[in-house]
Amino acid sequence: MTNLPKVAFGACAWGNDGTFGNNITPDSLKPIFDTAMENGLNLWDTAYAYGMGTYEKVLAGFLKDLPRESYLISDKFTPQCENGKPTAMEDMIKMQLKLMELDHFDIYWIHNVWGAPKWIEELAKYFEGKENVPMIGVSNHNLAEIKEADAILKSHDLKLSAVQNHYSLINRSSEDSSILDYCRNNDIQFFAYMVLEQGALSGKYDTKHPMPAGSARAKTYNPYLDKLEILNAEFKKLADKYGVGPAQIPVAWAIAKSTLPIIGVTKKNQVLDAIKAMNVTLTKEEIVNLEKVADSLELNVIRSWEKEMK
Repeated sequence: MTNLPKVAFGACAWGNDGTFGNNITPDSLKPIFDTAMENGLNLWDTAYAYGMGTYEKVLAGFLKDLPRESYLISDKFTPQCENGKPTAMEDMIKMQLKLMELDHFDIYWIHNVWGAPKWIEELAKYFEGKENVPMIGVSNHNLAEIKEADAILKSHDLKLSAVQNHYSLINRSSEDSSILDYCRNNDIQFFAYMVLEQGALSGKYDTKHPMPAGSARAKTYNPYLDKLEILNAEFKKLADKYGVGPAQIPVAWAIAKSTLPIIGVTKKNQVLDAIKAMNVTLTKEEIVNLEKVADSLELNVIRSWEKEMK
């Protein structure tokens, strides 16, 4: 697929089920959706596991009256949500299409490696010989698992087209393990999630302004805020140079690395910030310096649901 935007938006917080608080409603999200679409940012990433269908339905409500060719939908098969039946893959896909009132997805993923390689095999069997086959991707897979999935798809005359992993300036394990190189060499688009590390790389938090106590992200990042201040200072220098905010620099870096960042959005300004980031072209020297500073901090921000990509 050649018509992908430079940035995708994640709808992992799009549902008023309490997971991300109770103030996120369709009315508050619609202006965010509209702003993105008006600026050509039409790729939306979701999953049934995000709110058990709640978030898919919210997004579906925004898409309802739009031409199908005007937007791109990325959805996922989450193994932990399968129904235990022999038809689990087909059942999940059909349920998701019904929830979203669609006849096809543009990108479809195996969400993680639970039960691998069974589910990529089931996915391949489902799409083999069908029309409107989406880009097929795997998420949270290491290099060996990616190669295995690629081989299985090829045996069914299909192709692995996308990989989605946690990737940021302070978590480059998908680069260090040669996943990015494999993707470049095999015409696979790498999607980077958590580029801003849930706000830790936004410039908003420091030792004087920690993340809210008691949250999972506070537990992960607050112990490192003194080190992150060093990296945030580098963001500030570049942000001043390019006339943007510090949060735009990590996103611009991810784009410069030939990845497609997935940015979670719950505020209109986050869409506008993404647009600004897309217009920043960092020099090779700036990229090297950012990575040198980030690597010197020696942070471990692998989260509970993932692994280091070795």
